[in-house]
Amino acid sequence: MTEFSVLDDDTIWLKDFERRLVAAYSAAGLSRDAAAAFVTKGRATDGDWTVAQIMDGGVRVGFVAVTMTEKDGGLSGRIGDLHAAAGHAGRGHEAAAREWAQEWCAARGARRVSVRVVEPALGEVFAGYRVNGQVRARQVTAAPEPVGGVTARPMARAEYTEWLAAEKASYVGDIVRSGSLSREEARRKSDEDFATLLPEGLETPDSALLVLEAAGEPVGTAWLRHSYLPGVTYGYSLNIREEHRGKGYGRAAMAVGERATFEAGESVLMFSVWGGNDVAMNLYTSAGYRVLDEGRSIELP
Repeated sequence: MTEFSVLDDDTIWLKDFERRLVAAYSAAGLSRDAAAAFVTKGRATDGDWTVAQIMDGGVRVGFVAVTMTEKDGGLSGRIGDLHAAAGHAGRGHEAAAREWAQEWCAARGARRVSVRVVEPALGEVFAGYRVNGQVRARQVTAAPEPVGGVTARPMARAEYTEWLAAEKASYVGDIVRSGSLSREEARRKSDEDFATLLPEGLETPDSALLVLEAAGEPVGTAWLRHSYLPGVTYGYSLNIREEHRGKGYGRAAMAVGERATFEAGESVLMFSVWGGNDVAMNLYTSAGYRVLDEGRSIELP
């Protein structure tokens, strides 16, 4: 029978959690230094956690960590970790821990619970949760040849203002479609994120803003951040103009990002994709981009 015992001191859990995160990100293709930096940058361990040991017959077999946050004008619960140790996984402990976490959050007023799924095996445990977004990554060991004749050039200053407005609007739409925030909250997040990420516009250090062209005609844009993590380039945006979609340029845009990553002396291209964008997710999977982690959520009754 699965039981739960709340810890007074979460030190033992925190060390184990950080170790497992680094191991999972390393297994997905990041170097150990990049994986450790991603744990810190992603603030996965930040929060005022309530941590319970998962017990079976008086023996600890795992952990579940929960916290409460205020989001979109209401209270939301968050499952930061849910893990059953090797030899005890798949015996129902994970499902019992999920129910315990949901009840803990609901008892404190949460009407929504979110979770970050890092261990692939937990995908089934949280199958009833909606996918809000994923972080994907792929190792780049060589500069790929241009796909479909698509090349890239630096974005001109005259193009930047129009690009920025379009990107911010697209970002808001992605957030709302994923179910993560309301439109008003998404607009605030968009304004804050772009101000933080591009404080100097085109001249922001380590940022590459590119225009993708085919036969001399602009077909899309790319926004990359080099040195996001040790040896990692982050693709904030790889967009194809609507009138050029369905022509195979999506893979071409990824090849541009991979070439820029390699030429910057880095070995991994990473980016995020919002939930609800199944076409993009399928494209990334077919191109060999692995899921580093996945955000999911569920509305409570």
